[in-house]
Amino acid sequence: MDMFESFVDNVANLSHNKINCTSTFFHIKIGYLIMEVLTAFFAVLGNIFICFVVIRNRKLRTVTNYFLVSLAVADILVGAVAIPCALLSSLGLPRCSYYLCVLMLCTLLVLTQASIFGLFAIAVERYIAILTPFRYQALVTSRNAGLVIVTSWVLAVIIGLVPLMGWRKIPMADERCLFDNVIDETYMVYFNFICCMLLPLLIMFVIYGKIFLEVKKQIRRIAERHINISAEEKRRKIIRKEVQTATSLFIVLFCFTLSWIPLHILNCVKLSCPSCDIPASLMLTTVILSHINSVVNPIVYVFRIKSFWDAFEDIVSCLPYPAVVGKYSNEDFTGMIKIRTFGNRNDALPGT
Repeated sequence: MDMFESFVDNVANLSHNKINCTSTFFHIKIGYLIMEVLTAFFAVLGNIFICFVVIRNRKLRTVTNYFLVSLAVADILVGAVAIPCALLSSLGLPRCSYYLCVLMLCTLLVLTQASIFGLFAIAVERYIAILTPFRYQALVTSRNAGLVIVTSWVLAVIIGLVPLMGWRKIPMADERCLFDNVIDETYMVYFNFICCMLLPLLIMFVIYGKIFLEVKKQIRRIAERHINISAEEKRRKIIRKEVQTATSLFIVLFCFTLSWIPLHILNCVKLSCPSCDIPASLMLTTVILSHINSVVNPIVYVFRIKSFWDAFEDIVSCLPYPAVVGKYSNEDFTGMIKIRTFGNRNDALPGT
């Protein structure tokens, strides 16, 4: 109850609690600025494309794609809101309201957490589709999918707003709105990382591991029943599908881990060794990596699915091409896309 009252008081005092408004501005690193702007641009562009395709194509309005759209919305907000907030924080802004500063940093936490929960929801949905396909239609209904999506966003908001409720550092009159000056390392390590990041990550590893094993079993079982197919062709198809599945799952796990773990490792170092000097360039690099996950998600989860590539091909075929590619016809250009991208892409998994 005390935490809730503190949260209400903090929101009410957003414009009243002042910090130093006369301190000089920080200089932002140009390389960091360029990388963040590019990341935001491609995150917004790629994920808007996903939402547009699903809205435009009635056949793609499936329960599976509802989860993908929810993830895309989270990633759009990461590019449109979280990254600008990170840039403002790197400049020490805003300066004139401590609680407005806390709210801005909490917004960054909310959106990144929503993206994580979106990835987790998709992993669970894939698990149900592959391991219990006969119960999929009963379990993964539009209503249940909507409840999961709403719940994931509510949890993301609650987790992200915990610092605004009181779990944060004590404000100093002369401190700027920097992430390390406001957000408590114990919150970032013990709660945000271990409970809300590491635990879902470990569960996702287990989920995808079980999916991989089950897919191998199903492929072998199906292949054994096709007695009209020669043994050589049967083995070739089994190996090809197993390799495609393993590659996709490896990309998912690798990108997710690569994007988020480095940042949280540095947070652990800062908590366990306060006197250790972590280079600012290293910290900014890990921040960029965590944001790049929002760019990678459409590629890993959606652009390898044939239905979305078909929609992409339809859109590309309608675009006017610049003079540099004017010597190719639309058919030639889309054909080039198909040849270069479809070769290593597996078809949609069950339930999509």
